[in-house]
Amino acid sequence: MLGILLSVLLLTGIAHTQSVLAQDTGEHAEQIDDGHLNDLEDAHEVGQDGEHADDHSDDHDTGAHDEGAHGHDDHGPLPPVWLVIPFALILILIATGPLFFAHHWHHHYPKYAIGLGLVVASYYIFVMDSILPMEHAAAEYLSFIALVASLFIAASGVFVNVNVKGTPKNNVILLFLASVIANFIATTGSAMLFIRSYMRLNKGRLRAYHIVFFIFLVANVGGALTPIGDPPLFLGFLRGVPFFWTFTHVWYIWLPATALILMIFYVIDSRNKDESPDPIPGEKTVSLMGVKSFIWVAIIIVSVFIDPNVFDWVPDLNELWHVPFGIREIIMFTVAFLAYVTADKESMEKNEFNFEPIREVGWLFLGIFATMQPALQLISNFASQNADSLSVGTFYWGTGVLSGILDNAPTYLNFLAAAMGKFGMDVNSPEAVVAFANSAESVIFLQAISVAAVFFGAMSYIGNAPNFMVKAIAEANGVETPSFMGYIVKYSIPILLPVYVVIYLIFYSGWIL
Repeated sequence: MLGILLSVLLLTGIAHTQSVLAQDTGEHAEQIDDGHLNDLEDAHEVGQDGEHADDHSDDHDTGAHDEGAHGHDDHGPLPPVWLVIPFALILILIATGPLFFAHHWHHHYPKYAIGLGLVVASYYIFVMDSILPMEHAAAEYLSFIALVASLFIAASGVFVNVNVKGTPKNNVILLFLASVIANFIATTGSAMLFIRSYMRLNKGRLRAYHIVFFIFLVANVGGALTPIGDPPLFLGFLRGVPFFWTFTHVWYIWLPATALILMIFYVIDSRNKDESPDPIPGEKTVSLMGVKSFIWVAIIIVSVFIDPNVFDWVPDLNELWHVPFGIREIIMFTVAFLAYVTADKESMEKNEFNFEPIREVGWLFLGIFATMQPALQLISNFASQNADSLSVGTFYWGTGVLSGILDNAPTYLNFLAAAMGKFGMDVNSPEAVVAFANSAESVIFLQAISVAAVFFGAMSYIGNAPNFMVKAIAEANGVETPSFMGYIVKYSIPILLPVYVVIYLIFYSGWIL
């Protein structure tokens, strides 16, 4: 872990405080009815007022990474298109390495991640004379790894034993409960807490699809109801989206989507005729060991809100000391250490705890965050330049598809900025964000972006923070999981994509509602 953090700091240098210029993206008032015109116009004026344009370039989320999605000016000059090649290469290596040169890949993947990351970083720093994208990458990565590592270690100290037989019905119940809980302890927290008990429940009948549906539901779709649930939604909350807005406007999409995915899982699981062991007579249905680790989990979740954009009294370390992390990340890394040294040893042993999953995630995502900056910059620029012509459906599919292959948190913020620009509003103004979220004309854009960012994060292993972690934990426990492309081709496209098409047809095509 120390090596990873040192690599980030050496790669990016010292971060600098940047002020964000408010954007005026055109005149769109004619699209708004008279009942909401004044609110949106007032918000637009506020967005143009410099006093509300503070960005705190490290607006992280629950693992989220405030990408600085305010257009390419906030990132410096636009990179050439070919600079996206290292990002494509690292995805190809993740997809092919474990299949075609597994031994070599297992021993050398950190070198590939660092090497490709250095290619992009060197071009930005020495050719483009722009360190901003790498500063963003450092802040995003440190926020990401702080949350994932701390929850991985803290949740591993809790041994959850479910003393029931692994059946399709019991699996559906566990997946649904874990999905609901994800809204209170984040998808990462719920995934880390339940993945091992879920695998034990299905001992003797555990297959790759069990892990895949766990990622679909617990690590992604399940956390769509609150800002705590998934990183993109917390970014929206930091920008001004009311806390309960997500539940109010998403539950009636979340519930049928979750039910439909569970139904598909039930059908597939019912065809699995292998049996898990019978429950042990006399033992509790659900028992916990190492419950003191829940204290560390709670501290991590509370620390998510320790952000200068949430509480004015929280010091902004970026402004004070020009470092790419905040009080939140310091707390999370401290908790990770304390959770490990104070964990119940028996619980850790029963969970077969080791550091390999977080090591793999840490090195690979270090390369991913560095190499994906050109793609995010180019996408942000395209979205802002073409916002006028983008419909609700375009925002849904654009946010969704890119959330599946890029990190879904910065993708959410890029498209939120573009959608607000469509109405002449600035994402850096909390008042404008509130007006955007509450206007009858624009609320559907925020809903489409929110749903797509969370749901489509399940389309690949790298779409959302816990996806790859769940895969790594399963593999560390000897469970077969699909390859990178196998996951997409065999599962996410034929199973998730039709569900998302139905959501589009009902809510965003304009043909039904």
